[in-house]
Amino acid sequence: MISADEMAVVDENAAALGVPRKQLMESSGNAVARVVREVADPGASVAIVAGRGNNGGDGLVAARFLSDYDVTVHLLGRAETVSTRIARENWDALVECDADAREVRDSRTLDLGDPDVVVDAMLGTGVTGDPREPERSAVEAVGETNATVVAVDVPTGVDADTGDRADPAVDADRVVTFHDQKPGLSDLDGVTVADIGIPAAAERFVERGDLLRVQSGGGKKGDNGRVFVVGGGPYTGAPALAAQGALRAGADLSFVAVPESVKTPVQGYAEDLIVQPYEGERLEPDHVPDLVETAHDHEDVVVIGPGLGSADETVEAARQFLDTFEGRAVVDADALEVVPEVDTDADLVLTPNSHEFVELGGEEVDDFRGNEEAVESLADELGHVVLAKAKTDVVSDGDRTRVCRAGTPGMTVGGTGDTLAGITAAMLASLDPFEAACVATFVNGSAGELVAEETAPGAGLLASDLLDVVPRAIWGSDEDEG
Repeated sequence: MISADEMAVVDENAAALGVPRKQLMESSGNAVARVVREVADPGASVAIVAGRGNNGGDGLVAARFLSDYDVTVHLLGRAETVSTRIARENWDALVECDADAREVRDSRTLDLGDPDVVVDAMLGTGVTGDPREPERSAVEAVGETNATVVAVDVPTGVDADTGDRADPAVDADRVVTFHDQKPGLSDLDGVTVADIGIPAAAERFVERGDLLRVQSGGGKKGDNGRVFVVGGGPYTGAPALAAQGALRAGADLSFVAVPESVKTPVQGYAEDLIVQPYEGERLEPDHVPDLVETAHDHEDVVVIGPGLGSADETVEAARQFLDTFEGRAVVDADALEVVPEVDTDADLVLTPNSHEFVELGGEEVDDFRGNEEAVESLADELGHVVLAKAKTDVVSDGDRTRVCRAGTPGMTVGGTGDTLAGITAAMLASLDPFEAACVATFVNGSAGELVAEETAPGAGLLASDLLDVVPRAIWGSDEDEG
Protein backbone atom coordinates (compact mmCIF):
# COMPACT_ATOMS: atom_id res chain seq x y z
CA MET A 1 0.00 0.00 0.00
CA ILE A 2 1.03 3.60 -0.47
CA SER A 3 -0.13 6.76 1.29
CA ALA A 4 -1.31 9.88 -0.49
CA ASP A 5 1.82 11.83 0.47
CA GLU A 6 4.07 8.99 -0.64
CA MET A 7 2.20 8.75 -3.93
CA ALA A 8 2.91 12.44 -4.61
CA VAL A 9 6.60 11.77 -3.98
CA VAL A 10 6.62 8.79 -6.33
CA ASP A 11 4.82 10.74 -9.07
CA GLU A 12 7.45 13.49 -8.93
CA ASN A 13 10.31 10.99 -8.77
CA ALA A 14 8.97 9.31 -11.88
CA ALA A 15 9.06 12.66 -13.67
CA ALA A 16 12.65 13.17 -12.50
CA LEU A 17 13.51 9.78 -13.98
CA GLY A 18 12.06 10.74 -17.36
CA VAL A 19 8.45 9.57 -17.06
CA PRO A 20 6.49 12.85 -17.04
CA ARG A 21 3.11 13.32 -15.38
CA LYS A 22 1.52 13.86 -18.79
CA GLN A 23 2.49 10.34 -19.80
CA LEU A 24 1.18 8.97 -16.52
CA MET A 25 -2.08 10.89 -17.01
CA GLU A 26 -2.50 9.28 -20.41
CA SER A 27 -2.09 5.84 -18.86
CA SER A 28 -4.43 6.71 -15.98
CA GLY A 29 -7.20 7.93 -18.27
CA ASN A 30 -6.87 4.82 -20.40
CA ALA A 31 -7.19 2.64 -17.29
CA VAL A 32 -10.37 4.46 -16.27
CA ALA A 33 -11.80 3.98 -19.76
CA ARG A 34 -11.11 0.24 -19.57
CA VAL A 35 -13.20 -0.06 -16.40
CA VAL A 36 -16.02 1.96 -17.98
CA ARG A 37 -16.04 -0.61 -20.80
CA GLU A 38 -16.33 -3.36 -18.20
CA VAL A 39 -19.49 -1.87 -16.68
CA ALA A 40 -21.27 -0.61 -19.81
CA ASP A 41 -21.55 -1.56 -23.47
CA PRO A 42 -20.55 0.75 -26.35
CA GLY A 43 -23.20 3.36 -27.01
CA ALA A 44 -24.04 3.78 -23.32
CA SER A 45 -24.22 7.29 -21.96
CA VAL A 46 -21.27 8.38 -19.76
CA ALA A 47 -21.10 11.59 -17.73
CA ILE A 48 -17.60 12.57 -16.68
CA VAL A 49 -17.53 15.07 -13.81
CA ALA A 50 -14.06 16.60 -13.82
CA GLY A 51 -12.35 18.81 -11.30
CA ARG A 52 -9.74 21.39 -12.27
CA GLY A 53 -6.67 19.46 -11.16
CA ASN A 54 -4.86 16.37 -12.35
CA ASN A 55 -7.62 14.06 -11.12
CA GLY A 56 -9.92 15.90 -13.48
CA GLY A 57 -7.25 15.61 -16.16
CA ASP A 58 -7.38 11.82 -15.83
CA GLY A 59 -11.12 12.00 -16.50
CA LEU A 60 -10.59 14.22 -19.54
CA VAL A 61 -8.16 11.69 -20.99
CA ALA A 62 -10.68 8.90 -20.36
CA ALA A 63 -13.19 10.78 -22.50
CA ARG A 64 -10.90 10.46 -25.54
CA PHE A 65 -10.66 6.70 -25.06
CA LEU A 66 -14.44 6.35 -24.99
CA SER A 67 -15.24 7.50 -28.52
CA ASP A 68 -17.72 4.65 -28.99
CA TYR A 69 -19.80 5.88 -26.03
CA ASP A 70 -22.14 8.83 -25.66
CA VAL A 71 -19.82 10.92 -23.46
CA THR A 72 -20.55 14.26 -21.84
CA VAL A 73 -17.79 16.03 -19.89
CA HIS A 74 -18.76 18.43 -17.11
CA LEU A 75 -15.82 20.62 -16.02
CA LEU A 76 -16.42 22.13 -12.58
CA GLY A 77 -15.51 25.73 -13.28
CA ARG A 78 -14.11 27.83 -16.08
CA ALA A 79 -11.45 26.28 -18.30
CA GLU A 80 -9.02 29.12 -17.58
CA THR A 81 -9.01 28.12 -13.90
CA VAL A 82 -7.77 24.57 -14.55
CA SER A 83 -4.80 24.39 -12.19
CA THR A 84 -2.27 22.33 -14.15
CA ARG A 85 -0.90 22.71 -17.63
CA ILE A 86 -1.38 19.07 -18.60
CA ALA A 87 -5.02 18.99 -17.49
CA ARG A 88 -5.66 22.20 -19.46
CA GLU A 89 -4.06 20.66 -22.55
CA ASN A 90 -6.41 17.70 -22.31
CA TRP A 91 -9.42 20.01 -21.98
CA ASP A 92 -8.27 21.96 -25.02
CA ALA A 93 -7.91 18.71 -26.96
CA LEU A 94 -11.52 17.78 -26.21
CA VAL A 95 -12.72 21.20 -27.32
CA GLU A 96 -10.69 21.03 -30.54
CA CYS A 97 -12.11 17.57 -31.22
CA ASP A 98 -15.64 18.99 -30.87
CA ALA A 99 -16.44 16.73 -27.92
CA ASP A 100 -19.44 17.44 -25.72
CA ALA A 101 -17.38 19.29 -23.10
CA ARG A 102 -19.22 21.75 -20.88
CA GLU A 103 -18.03 24.30 -18.35
CA VAL A 104 -20.14 24.20 -15.19
CA ARG A 105 -20.20 27.79 -14.00
CA ASP A 106 -22.56 27.06 -11.09
CA SER A 107 -22.43 23.49 -9.79
CA ARG A 108 -25.63 24.05 -7.80
CA THR A 109 -27.50 23.86 -11.09
CA LEU A 110 -25.60 20.81 -12.37
CA ASP A 111 -27.96 18.32 -14.01
CA LEU A 112 -26.30 15.11 -15.13
CA GLY A 113 -29.50 13.75 -16.67
CA ASP A 114 -29.90 9.99 -16.63
CA PRO A 115 -26.51 8.56 -17.65
CA ASP A 116 -25.62 4.88 -17.53
CA VAL A 117 -22.20 5.63 -16.03
CA VAL A 118 -20.81 8.56 -14.07
CA VAL A 119 -17.06 9.01 -13.83
CA ASP A 120 -16.08 10.81 -10.61
CA ALA A 121 -12.89 12.69 -11.53
CA MET A 122 -13.34 15.56 -9.10
CA LEU A 123 -10.78 15.29 -6.31
CA GLY A 124 -7.77 13.03 -5.95
CA THR A 125 -5.80 11.45 -3.12
CA GLY A 126 -4.24 14.67 -1.89
CA VAL A 127 -7.51 16.29 -0.79
CA THR A 128 -9.12 15.61 2.59
CA GLY A 129 -12.06 17.01 4.56
CA ASP A 130 -15.58 17.87 3.51
CA PRO A 131 -15.82 18.87 -0.16
CA ARG A 132 -16.37 22.56 -0.80
CA GLU A 133 -18.07 24.16 -3.78
CA PRO A 134 -18.16 23.46 -6.63
CA GLU A 135 -17.40 19.83 -5.76
CA ARG A 136 -19.92 19.67 -2.92
CA SER A 137 -22.95 20.24 -5.12
CA ALA A 138 -21.46 18.00 -7.81
CA VAL A 139 -21.10 15.12 -5.31
CA GLU A 140 -24.77 15.54 -4.44
CA ALA A 141 -25.69 15.56 -8.13
CA VAL A 142 -23.82 12.30 -8.66
CA GLY A 143 -25.71 10.78 -5.73
CA GLU A 144 -29.03 11.69 -7.31
CA THR A 145 -28.40 9.54 -10.39
CA ASN A 146 -29.05 5.84 -10.81
CA ALA A 147 -25.82 5.42 -12.73
CA THR A 148 -22.93 3.06 -12.12
CA VAL A 149 -20.28 5.28 -10.58
CA VAL A 150 -16.61 4.83 -11.46
CA ALA A 151 -14.24 6.86 -9.26
CA VAL A 152 -10.83 8.03 -10.43
CA ASP A 153 -8.09 7.12 -7.92
CA VAL A 154 -10.37 7.66 -4.88
CA PRO A 155 -14.08 8.52 -4.50
CA THR A 156 -14.47 12.23 -3.87
CA GLY A 157 -14.93 12.77 -0.15
CA VAL A 158 -13.17 9.57 0.92
CA ASP A 159 -9.82 9.95 2.68
CA ALA A 160 -7.32 7.85 0.73
CA ASP A 161 -5.23 7.18 3.85
CA THR A 162 -7.90 6.49 6.49
CA GLY A 163 -11.06 5.61 4.59
CA ASP A 164 -12.98 8.29 6.51
CA ARG A 165 -15.99 9.58 4.60
CA ALA A 166 -16.73 13.28 4.40
CA ASP A 167 -20.19 14.79 4.18
CA PRO A 168 -21.08 14.43 1.37
CA ALA A 169 -19.00 11.73 -0.32
CA VAL A 170 -19.38 9.78 -3.56
CA ASP A 171 -20.67 6.20 -3.29
CA ALA A 172 -18.63 4.50 -5.99
CA ASP A 173 -19.42 1.13 -7.51
CA ARG A 174 -15.93 0.86 -8.97
CA VAL A 175 -12.68 2.64 -8.10
CA VAL A 176 -9.68 2.80 -10.41
CA THR A 177 -6.67 3.66 -8.26
CA PHE A 178 -3.17 3.99 -9.64
CA HIS A 179 0.19 2.29 -9.06
CA ASP A 180 -0.64 0.75 -5.68
CA GLN A 181 -3.51 0.25 -3.27
CA LYS A 182 -4.34 3.16 -0.95
CA PRO A 183 -4.95 2.32 2.73
CA GLY A 184 -8.33 4.06 2.79
CA LEU A 185 -9.68 1.92 -0.05
CA SER A 186 -8.95 -1.46 1.50
CA ASP A 187 -12.49 -1.93 2.80
CA LEU A 188 -14.18 -0.91 -0.45
CA ASP A 189 -15.47 -3.34 -3.06
CA GLY A 190 -14.72 -2.97 -6.74
CA VAL A 191 -11.23 -1.48 -6.47
CA THR A 192 -8.92 -1.91 -9.45
CA VAL A 193 -5.22 -1.09 -9.02
CA ALA A 194 -3.96 0.04 -12.42
CA ASP A 195 -0.32 -0.10 -13.47
CA ILE A 196 0.27 3.25 -15.18
CA GLY A 197 3.96 2.81 -15.92
CA ILE A 198 5.61 4.29 -12.84
CA PRO A 199 9.02 2.56 -12.71
CA ALA A 200 10.14 0.74 -9.58
CA ALA A 201 13.11 3.12 -9.54
CA ALA A 202 10.76 5.94 -8.51
CA GLU A 203 10.49 4.28 -5.12
CA ARG A 204 14.04 2.91 -5.01
CA PHE A 205 16.01 6.04 -5.87
CA VAL A 206 15.91 9.21 -3.81
CA GLU A 207 14.98 11.99 -6.23
CA ARG A 208 13.50 15.47 -6.29
CA GLY A 209 10.07 14.15 -5.35
CA ASP A 210 11.41 13.38 -1.88
CA LEU A 211 11.86 17.13 -1.38
CA LEU A 212 8.06 17.38 -1.17
CA ARG A 213 8.42 15.99 2.35
CA VAL A 214 10.04 19.23 3.51
CA GLN A 215 8.61 21.67 0.99
CA SER A 216 5.14 21.11 2.45
CA GLY A 217 6.32 21.72 6.03
CA GLY A 218 5.59 24.56 8.43
CA GLY A 219 7.04 28.01 8.01
CA LYS A 220 6.69 29.84 11.29
CA LYS A 221 9.41 30.24 13.88
CA GLY A 222 9.76 27.17 16.06
CA ASP A 223 8.44 24.72 13.46
CA ASN A 224 11.83 23.69 12.14
CA GLY A 225 13.72 22.65 15.23
CA ARG A 226 16.78 23.48 17.29
CA VAL A 227 19.94 21.55 16.54
CA PHE A 228 22.62 20.85 19.15
CA VAL A 229 26.03 19.90 17.75
CA VAL A 230 28.38 18.16 20.19
CA GLY A 231 31.77 18.14 18.53
CA GLY A 232 35.12 19.79 18.17
CA GLY A 233 38.32 19.72 20.18
CA PRO A 234 41.11 18.51 17.92
CA TYR A 235 39.18 19.85 14.90
CA THR A 236 37.16 23.04 14.72
CA GLY A 237 35.82 23.19 11.17
CA ALA A 238 33.74 20.00 11.38
CA PRO A 239 31.27 21.09 14.09
CA ALA A 240 30.96 24.53 12.51
CA LEU A 241 30.14 23.02 9.11
CA ALA A 242 27.55 20.69 10.67
CA ALA A 243 25.90 23.53 12.58
CA GLN A 244 25.80 25.79 9.54
CA GLY A 245 24.48 22.94 7.39
CA ALA A 246 21.59 22.58 9.81
CA LEU A 247 20.80 26.29 9.61
CA ARG A 248 20.97 26.36 5.82
CA ALA A 249 18.63 23.36 5.69
CA GLY A 250 16.02 25.21 7.72
CA ALA A 251 16.75 24.68 11.43
CA ASP A 252 15.57 27.62 13.52
CA LEU A 253 18.64 27.65 15.77
CA SER A 254 21.97 25.86 15.82
CA PHE A 255 23.97 25.44 19.03
CA VAL A 256 27.52 24.10 19.20
CA ALA A 257 28.94 22.55 22.37
CA VAL A 258 32.75 22.58 22.14
CA PRO A 259 35.69 22.67 24.54
CA GLU A 260 36.54 26.13 25.90
CA SER A 261 39.90 25.90 24.17
CA VAL A 262 38.33 26.08 20.69
CA LYS A 263 35.35 28.34 21.40
CA THR A 264 36.84 31.37 19.65
CA PRO A 265 37.82 29.71 16.34
CA VAL A 266 34.48 27.89 16.12
CA GLN A 267 32.57 31.11 16.78
CA GLY A 268 34.67 32.79 14.14
CA TYR A 269 33.35 30.60 11.35
CA ALA A 270 29.90 32.22 11.45
CA GLU A 271 28.21 34.76 13.67
CA ASP A 272 24.97 32.76 13.37
CA LEU A 273 26.29 29.95 15.55
CA ILE A 274 25.49 29.88 19.25
CA VAL A 275 28.58 28.42 20.88
CA GLN A 276 28.23 26.81 24.32
CA PRO A 277 31.71 25.97 25.67
CA TYR A 278 32.60 23.47 28.34
CA GLU A 279 35.86 23.28 30.27
CA GLY A 280 38.92 21.58 28.88
CA GLU A 281 40.45 20.72 25.54
CA ARG A 282 38.29 17.74 24.60
CA LEU A 283 35.01 16.01 25.44
CA GLU A 284 35.30 13.92 28.61
CA PRO A 285 32.84 11.85 30.68
CA ASP A 286 32.47 14.61 33.29
CA HIS A 287 30.85 16.82 30.65
CA VAL A 288 28.17 14.33 29.69
CA PRO A 289 25.46 14.93 32.35
CA ASP A 290 25.20 18.65 31.58
CA LEU A 291 25.21 18.05 27.82
CA VAL A 292 22.47 15.43 28.04
CA GLU A 293 20.38 17.71 30.26
CA THR A 294 20.75 20.55 27.77
CA ALA A 295 19.82 18.24 24.91
CA HIS A 296 16.72 16.96 26.69
CA ASP A 297 15.51 20.31 27.98
CA HIS A 298 16.24 22.73 25.17
CA GLU A 299 17.03 21.04 21.85
CA ASP A 300 15.13 18.98 19.30
CA VAL A 301 17.94 17.09 17.55
CA VAL A 302 21.56 16.34 18.45
CA VAL A 303 24.54 15.85 16.17
CA ILE A 304 27.38 14.11 17.96
CA GLY A 305 30.78 13.32 16.51
CA PRO A 306 32.07 15.98 14.10
CA GLY A 307 35.65 16.90 15.04
CA LEU A 308 35.59 15.15 18.43
CA GLY A 309 38.78 13.16 17.91
CA SER A 310 39.49 9.62 19.01
CA ALA A 311 41.02 10.08 22.47
CA ASP A 312 39.97 7.28 24.83
CA GLU A 313 38.16 9.62 27.23
CA THR A 314 36.33 11.29 24.36
CA VAL A 315 35.14 7.98 22.94
CA GLU A 316 33.95 6.94 26.40
CA ALA A 317 32.11 10.24 26.80
CA ALA A 318 30.36 9.70 23.46
CA ARG A 319 29.31 6.23 24.62
CA GLN A 320 27.93 7.59 27.89
CA PHE A 321 26.06 10.35 26.06
CA LEU A 322 24.34 7.91 23.72
CA ASP A 323 23.63 5.52 26.60
CA THR A 324 21.61 8.18 28.44
CA PHE A 325 20.22 10.34 25.62
CA GLU A 326 16.57 9.61 24.74
CA GLY A 327 15.81 11.87 21.79
CA ARG A 328 16.74 12.10 18.12
CA ALA A 329 20.39 12.23 17.10
CA VAL A 330 22.69 12.08 14.11
CA VAL A 331 25.81 10.09 15.01
CA ASP A 332 28.80 10.91 12.83
CA ALA A 333 32.55 10.51 12.57
CA ASP A 334 34.38 9.78 15.82
CA ALA A 335 31.21 8.94 17.78
CA LEU A 336 30.19 6.11 15.46
CA GLU A 337 32.46 3.43 16.85
CA VAL A 338 30.60 3.27 20.18
CA VAL A 339 27.16 2.63 18.68
CA PRO A 340 27.36 -1.20 18.71
CA GLU A 341 28.00 -1.03 22.48
CA VAL A 342 25.08 1.27 23.20
CA ASP A 343 21.65 0.08 24.32
CA THR A 344 19.31 2.99 23.70
CA ASP A 345 15.73 3.80 22.78
CA ALA A 346 16.89 7.00 21.08
CA ASP A 347 16.19 7.48 17.37
CA LEU A 348 19.61 7.50 15.74
CA VAL A 349 20.73 8.15 12.20
CA LEU A 350 24.24 6.83 11.62
CA THR A 351 26.31 8.39 8.83
CA PRO A 352 29.37 6.15 8.26
CA ASN A 353 31.77 6.27 5.34
CA SER A 354 33.00 2.95 3.98
CA HIS A 355 35.75 2.62 6.61
CA GLU A 356 33.42 3.51 9.49
CA PHE A 357 30.82 1.14 8.08
CA VAL A 358 33.18 -1.77 8.65
CA GLU A 359 34.02 -0.52 12.15
CA LEU A 360 30.31 -0.63 12.95
CA GLY A 361 30.26 -4.29 12.01
CA GLY A 362 29.24 -3.95 8.39
CA GLU A 363 30.53 -5.97 5.47
CA GLU A 364 33.54 -4.62 3.59
CA VAL A 365 32.38 -3.73 0.08
CA ASP A 366 33.85 -1.73 -2.79
CA ASP A 367 30.73 0.40 -3.23
CA PHE A 368 27.38 0.47 -1.46
CA ARG A 369 25.55 0.64 -4.79
CA GLY A 370 24.92 -2.95 -5.76
CA ASN A 371 25.53 -3.99 -2.17
CA GLU A 372 22.45 -2.45 -0.63
CA GLU A 373 21.74 -5.63 1.30
CA ALA A 374 24.92 -5.02 3.35
CA VAL A 375 23.54 -1.67 4.51
CA GLU A 376 20.11 -3.17 5.15
CA SER A 377 21.67 -5.96 7.19
CA LEU A 378 23.70 -3.59 9.37
CA ALA A 379 20.71 -1.30 9.95
CA ASP A 380 18.62 -4.28 10.99
CA GLU A 381 21.35 -5.56 13.32
CA LEU A 382 21.93 -2.19 15.01
CA GLY A 383 18.28 -1.14 15.08
CA HIS A 384 19.05 2.32 13.70
CA VAL A 385 18.89 4.09 10.35
CA VAL A 386 22.17 3.81 8.46
CA LEU A 387 23.11 6.41 5.85
CA ALA A 388 26.15 4.81 4.23
CA LYS A 389 28.27 7.39 2.40
CA ALA A 390 30.19 6.64 -0.77
CA LYS A 391 30.08 7.52 -4.47
CA THR A 392 26.46 6.42 -4.23
CA ASP A 393 24.80 6.75 -0.83
CA VAL A 394 22.50 4.05 0.50
CA VAL A 395 19.96 4.57 3.30
CA SER A 396 18.25 1.76 5.20
CA ASP A 397 16.30 1.20 8.39
CA GLY A 398 16.58 -2.56 8.05
CA ASP A 399 13.23 -2.76 6.27
CA ARG A 400 13.14 0.07 3.77
CA THR A 401 16.20 0.79 1.61
CA ARG A 402 16.79 3.69 -0.79
CA VAL A 403 19.65 4.68 -3.08
CA CYS A 404 20.81 8.27 -3.69
CA ARG A 405 22.88 9.06 -6.76
CA ALA A 406 23.09 12.84 -6.26
CA GLY A 407 26.57 14.34 -5.88
CA THR A 408 29.85 14.85 -7.71
CA PRO A 409 33.34 13.32 -7.59
CA GLY A 410 34.57 16.55 -5.99
CA MET A 411 32.56 15.78 -2.87
CA THR A 412 35.27 13.41 -1.67
CA VAL A 413 36.88 16.53 -0.18
CA GLY A 414 36.84 16.68 3.62
CA GLY A 415 33.88 18.36 5.31
CA THR A 416 31.02 17.36 3.01
CA GLY A 417 30.10 14.64 5.47
CA ASP A 418 29.86 17.30 8.19
CA THR A 419 27.44 19.38 6.12
CA LEU A 420 25.45 16.19 5.52
CA ALA A 421 25.26 15.53 9.27
CA GLY A 422 23.87 19.02 9.87
CA ILE A 423 21.36 18.80 7.04
CA THR A 424 20.22 15.42 8.35
CA ALA A 425 19.66 16.94 11.79
CA ALA A 426 17.52 19.72 10.33
CA MET A 427 15.40 17.16 8.48
CA LEU A 428 15.19 14.95 11.57
CA ALA A 429 13.39 17.75 13.41
CA SER A 430 10.26 17.20 11.31
CA LEU A 431 10.61 13.84 9.50
CA ASP A 432 10.97 10.28 10.64
CA PRO A 433 14.63 9.14 10.74
CA PHE A 434 14.54 7.14 7.52
CA GLU A 435 12.87 9.90 5.52
CA ALA A 436 15.18 12.53 7.07
CA ALA A 437 18.26 10.59 5.99
CA CYS A 438 16.92 10.11 2.45
CA VAL A 439 16.08 13.78 1.97
CA ALA A 440 19.34 14.95 3.54
CA THR A 441 21.62 12.91 1.32
CA PHE A 442 19.77 14.14 -1.77
CA VAL A 443 20.00 17.77 -0.63
CA ASN A 444 23.71 17.47 0.17
CA GLY A 445 24.46 15.79 -3.15
CA SER A 446 22.34 18.26 -5.11
CA ALA A 447 24.14 21.15 -3.43
CA GLY A 448 27.42 19.67 -4.62
CA GLU A 449 26.05 19.44 -8.15
CA LEU A 450 24.96 23.09 -8.03
CA VAL A 451 28.42 24.17 -6.87
CA ALA A 452 30.06 22.13 -9.62
CA GLU A 453 27.86 23.78 -12.25
CA GLU A 454 28.93 27.23 -11.09
CA THR A 455 32.64 26.50 -10.52
CA ALA A 456 35.37 26.90 -13.11
CA PRO A 457 36.54 23.59 -14.59
CA GLY A 458 39.38 22.14 -12.56
CA ALA A 459 38.65 24.27 -9.51
CA GLY A 460 38.45 22.33 -6.28
CA LEU A 461 35.17 22.10 -4.39
CA LEU A 462 35.16 23.15 -0.73
CA ALA A 463 32.65 21.81 1.78
CA SER A 464 31.88 25.39 2.80
CA ASP A 465 30.83 26.08 -0.81
CA LEU A 466 27.82 23.81 -0.27
CA LEU A 467 26.37 25.95 2.51
CA ASP A 468 25.20 28.85 0.34
CA VAL A 469 23.38 26.61 -2.14
CA VAL A 470 21.68 24.23 0.29
CA PRO A 471 18.47 26.35 0.33
CA ARG A 472 18.39 26.28 -3.46
CA ALA A 473 18.93 22.52 -3.44
CA ILE A 474 15.78 22.22 -1.32
CA TRP A 475 13.55 24.93 -2.73
CA GLY A 476 14.91 25.59 -6.21
CA SER A 477 15.13 29.08 -7.66
CA ASP A 478 12.81 31.44 -9.49
CA GLU A 479 14.35 30.29 -12.76
CA ASP A 480 13.67 26.61 -12.09
CA GLU A 481 10.67 25.04 -13.81
CA GLY A 482 7.75 23.77 -11.73
